Amino acid sequence: MPSLGDRFRASREARGLSLSDVSEQIRIRSVYLGAIEDENWDAIGAPVYTRGFLRTYARYLGLDPEEVVAEFSGRSAIEAAQSISASMGGASADYSYAESQRRSRLLSPLLWVAGLVAVCLIAFIVYTELTGRSKPSATVALPSSSPTAVAASAVPSVSSSPSPEVSASPGASASPGASPSPAVTSGPSTIEVVLSAPSWIRVAVDGSVSMEGTFPAGTSRVFRGKRAFVRIGNAGGVDVLVDGKSVGKLGATGDVVERSFTL
Repeated sequence: MPSLGDRFRASREARGLSLSDVSEQIRIRSVYLGAIEDENWDAIGAPVYTRGFLRTYARYLGLDPEEVVAEFSGRSAIEAAQSISASMGGASADYSYAESQRRSRLLSPLLWVAGLVAVCLIAFIVYTELTGRSKPSATVALPSSSPTAVAASAVPSVSSSPSPEVSASPGASASPGASPSPAVTSGPSTIEVVLSAPSWIRVAVDGSVSMEGTFPAGTSRVFRGKRAFVRIGNAGGVDVLVDGKSVGKLGATGDVVERSFTL
């Protein structure tokens, strides 16, 4: 069975199309399309990007998008498991031996120190017991005190001057006749993204990245500024609103879309 990349290449060549022709039609750079046909997944980046590109490219060539994505995900999982197994198999034995040697070197002096401390502690306890028994007990005479003095000392003194009442009313420190500062109603416009399905998304407002990562369905974020750049890995699962007005979805499910907004 031909590999995943070979199936894409054969389907494209059967239609007499170049990578540049396909790139102009589906708005995916030709270098990414070439990476798909060469199965060079590292050149594309995050798996969410790769799945979005695979769906869009497969849909354009008439291939089954879900079957293509499932095959990619299965191969990625197998390669990751083999890589982890290979890396851990060779290092586990060396690590166990080195760790046992290190622990033995650390425990040896600690055992000697612990034994010495225990001997010193036992000797100190024995010495304290012997010297404590040989000394006569001393009788301490307490000064007599009258019941009146004891009663007087037990009663706390009360200040005769009452404490001033503290006003708890808000705004008491404001000077009379001062008018409150006016509320600011003007400001930059807003852009809001609402996720109805899981998606990777990146939002940059006025040149600063305000949101980036993979978020679940139900996520909603509002940003303020003058210019916004939005990149979505699953365009069919994200709604965009500008100043409260819906722009709608920027593409279909699985499409990777970039869009700039002037607010």
